[in-house]
Amino acid sequence: MKCPYCGYPDSKVIDSRPTDDNTSIRRRRECLKCGKRFTTYEKVEQLPILVIKKDNSREVYDRDKILKGMIKACEKRPVSIKVLEEITDEIDKRIINSMEREITSTEIGEMVMEKLKNVDEVAYVRFASVYRQFKDINTFMDELKKLLKESETKKEKT
Repeated sequence: MKCPYCGYPDSKVIDSRPTDDNTSIRRRRECLKCGKRFTTYEKVEQLPILVIKKDNSREVYDRDKILKGMIKACEKRPVSIKVLEEITDEIDKRIINSMEREITSTEIGEMVMEKLKNVDEVAYVRFASVYRQFKDINTFMDELKKLLKESETKKEKT
């Protein structure tokens, strides 16, 4: 590892441990020439995942787009950012662990709606109205009726 201070191409590892989230290794190093210490992180290289959009165009998967969409749907709702970040983490892990190189935006949208439905029904309807691009009031009402039916079924079970 090249020293960031003097540019010497060799260093020794003094300490090595996993990061708090166990996604990378933190290494403390010491330059063999100037003796200065620096930190490096070792992370598994992941191949990019492509999202196939509704118009069949492709773009690189960006987990932040999921979080931003949910934040917008949850505006002025009693849903904490921590909950939304946890949902984003769950969806992100599911996408990465699928080992697929491509995923449709439809699949991602369905995952988000599945999670939002259990967190906040108003946020779910907001997200669904944008995601499903309701054409008129009737398609919007159909979605609300499905949600009401599911809600009633849940109440009957408890």
